[in-house]
Amino acid sequence: MPETWTVKRVLDWTVGYLGRKGDERPRLSAEWLLSAVTGLSRVELYTNFERPLSPEELGRMHVAVERRGKGEPLQYVTGEMPFRHIILRCEEGVLIPRPETEVLVDAALEGVDAALAAGVAFDDVQVRTAARTGERRAAQEARVAELQAAIRSSEDELPDERKIDELMRAVAELEAMDASTPTGARVLDLCTGTGCIALSMAGERPGTHVVATDLSPKAVQVALANRDRLGLADAVDVYECDLATAVPAELMGTFSVLVSNPPYIPSAVVPTLPAEVAGYEPHLALDGGADGLDLFRRILALAPQALAPRGWLCVELFEENVHAAADLCRAQGGWVHVEVREDLTHRPRVLVAVRGE
Repeated sequence: MPETWTVKRVLDWTVGYLGRKGDERPRLSAEWLLSAVTGLSRVELYTNFERPLSPEELGRMHVAVERRGKGEPLQYVTGEMPFRHIILRCEEGVLIPRPETEVLVDAALEGVDAALAAGVAFDDVQVRTAARTGERRAAQEARVAELQAAIRSSEDELPDERKIDELMRAVAELEAMDASTPTGARVLDLCTGTGCIALSMAGERPGTHVVATDLSPKAVQVALANRDRLGLADAVDVYECDLATAVPAELMGTFSVLVSNPPYIPSAVVPTLPAEVAGYEPHLALDGGADGLDLFRRILALAPQALAPRGWLCVELFEENVHAAADLCRAQGGWVHVEVREDLTHRPRVLVAVRGE
């Protein structure tokens, strides 16, 4: 009789195997992999220890453990990455979002809030949402009218309670469609990767119109898939281009925030990165040139053309070059405020600069 591979047995075996392969956090890796294969949360794994894995689950777990054992990043193996309040699709060839970038999003959201407080808002998302829901709204109105007519036609009989419940649900859905999407700021996200910044901002500040770009066709494909899965197509546009070359000309000069997590690692440092970073993640998204600021200089030159007056520039950079980037801002002129903020580990990481009037 074949042995039964339960959740606990598979988890224990995987922890031991990955530990022998040099995984620094073998239990976390084992939990992620097993969760992805079984559909159980990491907490549920521990309340379902005796649940046997199906042959199909065992097969997928075997492949996943082999990939992780060779050093492939967990996010590529599982295909997912939690970021702030969303779950993102991750694929090889696209930079994996980092916790540090959540600090960058916080700064960019401050820029959005500052624009709204100053009365700078557009109805871009509002108009798109109204156009998309028009047909659905008409169909729902017809359904409400049909249910109302059916209830009225009951004459002296008591109305069917199920129809009354259905009518109430239909009316509630119709009222939800009537809820107006707020106006919002415009944001330009350069080097979007998975779309983690653009999608977080659009989701956390309804009404925000984000234009996201990336030079990598694979990154654009992943960002679009994440956008559509999260239902943010009305709020986020994604273009495949070099920086802002494909951004509609009429939007340039209207953005309240220009945010970017560009390649910023100095070329000489890239080979020294952990093996699962240097060996698997795209160097296009890592290598920032000799001092790590090659692309930043281009973004800085673009910023005055892209930003509206009092617009915010928010950029994630390397801890050893972010202060040099701040000096470049000051030397350029036109910025009324320039500061460097720390990441979650208290390393200098995020450059924030505010344009003058």
